[in-house]
Amino acid sequence: MDRASTGQAEAVQRAAGVIGARHRGDLAGAESLLAAFPTDQARTAGFYLLAELALGLVRAQTGQSMDDLVRELSLHLATAAGPPPSPGR
Repeated sequence: MDRASTGQAEAVQRAAGVIGARHRGDLAGAESLLAAFPTDQARTAGFYLLAELALGLVRAQTGQSMDDLVRELSLHLATAAGPPPSPGR
């Protein structure tokens, strides 16, 4: 494995660790892992690659297309965000 691939793998593992720590309620651990990313670019790349991997696993299990999964995810995010604020607020 070349140096770039090793760095990407470490970033993905760190991103997964952040999510795992938060899920366990270990907010200090999650913060510590977030702080361990060497740059904002590494953090972004780690979470991007983790999202791609996770969506790929879901796609393999469900047989859905990536477009359908992303559409479904977008709908869930829109629902979770709630209605937009009304004008004047």
